[in-house]
Amino acid sequence: MPAYQKIQATIMKRIENGQLKPGDAVDSERELAKIHQVSLMTARHALTALEREGMVQRRRGAGTFVAPPKVHFNKLTSFTEQMAGRSLTACSKVLSFGVVDNEQEVAARLALAANTRLLKLERLRLAADEPFAVETCYLPAEEFSGITRSAVARGSLFSMVETGYGIQLAYADEEMDATAAAPATANLLKVARNEPLLRIRQVIYSTKGKATLYVLGLYRSDRHTLLVRRFR
Repeated sequence: MPAYQKIQATIMKRIENGQLKPGDAVDSERELAKIHQVSLMTARHALTALEREGMVQRRRGAGTFVAPPKVHFNKLTSFTEQMAGRSLTACSKVLSFGVVDNEQEVAARLALAANTRLLKLERLRLAADEPFAVETCYLPAEEFSGITRSAVARGSLFSMVETGYGIQLAYADEEMDATAAAPATANLLKVARNEPLLRIRQVIYSTKGKATLYVLGLYRSDRHTLLVRRFR
C-alpha cells in the first residue's frame, strides 16, 4: 500500500471509531509527515485525497478538519443503509403518520386513481445526532395496511416493504432541484430560513416495474453530494 494511502487509512479509522468527530482538527501536513516519516508531498497527497472524498475540509489559514458526514446519491439505498456505509448510526423522528385521500399529484405519480387512500409518513432523518433531511413518503394504504407508526419509528421502510411484503425494490426515477427552507423545515434541519435545500422527488419501482413508493425529500445541501458519471 502506498504511504499516502496508509495515512488516509489511519485518519479514516480514527473518524470511524469516533476518535475524530465532525469539526475536529486533523493533524497538519507537517505533523503527518513527522508521524509517518514521509515527505510533505506525501502527507499533502493524503489530505487532498481525503478532501476529494468529502471526508475532510481544508480551510486556508486554519487547517484541516473532519467534514460533516455526507450522503452520496449513487445507488438506490435506504437512509439507514446510506449511513451504515459511512459508519454512522441513523435514526428517525416520526413527525406525522396517517392516511390521506386528497394527494392527487402523488396518486398520479404512483399510477393510482386521484382519490386513492395513501399512507403518508413524514420523518426527520438524523445521523451522528445531526439532522440530514425531512422526508415524506407515500404508499398505497390498502396494499401496505400492516405498516404502523410504531413500526416505522423502529426500522427501515425499505426493509419493511421488501421483507414484510415480498416486494423487491429495483430503481427510482428522480427529479432534483433547489428550494428555500420554509420556517418549519428550517427549524427541523437547524438551518437559516430560506437556506437553499436540495429537493428530491422519487418514484421508486419494484423489479416488476410497478410504482411502489413516492418520496419527497428536503436535504441539507451541505451534507449531500451528488456524484454523476458522464460518458462521451
